[in-house]
Amino acid sequence: MNCASRKHSLLGCCKGNELEDVSATKSCFTFKKGQVIFHEGTRPSGLHCINSGKVKVTKMGSDGKEQIIRLAKPGDVVGYRALMADSNYSASAVALDDAVVCFIPKSQFLDLISSNVEFSGGLMKLFSKALGEAEERMVQMAYKPVRERLAEALLLLQKTYQQQPEVEDKFTISISREDLASIVGTAKETTIRLLSEFKDESIITTKGSSITILDPEKLYKICHLYD
Repeated sequence: MNCASRKHSLLGCCKGNELEDVSATKSCFTFKKGQVIFHEGTRPSGLHCINSGKVKVTKMGSDGKEQIIRLAKPGDVVGYRALMADSNYSASAVALDDAVVCFIPKSQFLDLISSNVEFSGGLMKLFSKALGEAEERMVQMAYKPVRERLAEALLLLQKTYQQQPEVEDKFTISISREDLASIVGTAKETTIRLLSEFKDESIITTKGSSITILDPEKLYKICHLYD
C-alpha cells in the first residue's frame, strides 16, 4: 500500500480492494548480493516485483558462461513470461546488490489479469518491449564490435539505474568486471582493457569496482559509430 516503487511498476494500476488483496497475499524477501531469486529451469509459482536494489536476469550458455540478458530496477517485475506461458524459467534472476523483492502468488497474478484491463494491457506492453529489446540485442551481438557494445552497456546501466538524470551531474555504479563482461558478451580481460582505454580518453573514471561516466556523449558516439 505504501510501496515507493509502486508508481513505477506494473502494479501501479491496482486500486482499492485490489491493493488490499495484493498486500494481504504478497511476501517480501531480502536477498544479499549474489543470491539467486529464482533458478533457470525451475517452475514459477508467482510474480517477483523488485522493491529495492538491482537485479540481473542471466542465462547460462553451452560453454558454461553466464550471459546477462536483462537488468532490472525497483518497480520492475521479473519472471512474468514463464508465468504466462506456464513453462519453466528460461533464465535466472540474481541480486546485483542487496535487494528486497516482493512475491505475488500465481493465483493473485491471474486474478489481476482477468479483472484489471489496465494491468493486462501493461503486461502486453512489457512483452512487446522485451521482444523489441531482444531483437536489438541480437543485432548488436552479431554486428557491433566489442568496444561499441561496451559503450552501449555503460549507457544502458546509466539509463536503467540513474535515479535523477535531470539533477545528477555524473553517474556512478559499482559493478564487477565479470558482470560487465557478461552484459557485453565478451571476456573479462577484454572488458578491463577497453575500460582502461575509455579511462585514458577521459570518458570514464574508475575506483575499485565503481565506474563513473564523465562523458556520456562520447559513449553515445562510440556505440553509434557504424549506424
